[in-house]
Amino acid sequence: MTTDASNGADSPCVAICSTLFDDVCRGCGRTVMEVSNWVFMTDEEKQAVWVRIRAEGYPKKPGETT
Repeated sequence: MTTDASNGADSPCVAICSTLFDDVCRGCGRTVMEVSNWVFMTDEEKQAVWVRIRAEGYPKKPGETT
């Protein structure tokens, strides 16, 4: 299982999904394609997404403004 070293989570999902209306989720920072394909991605692909979203200030905590 892929984990993010800083919090032990496999998925960056924080249950603030906005991918129905946005190209990038306001909660986790993943693209629509990354969200929909997450379970099929390799560990290396997931880690690359984690690196990018962390650099962009994601995932957001509930109540945190974007």
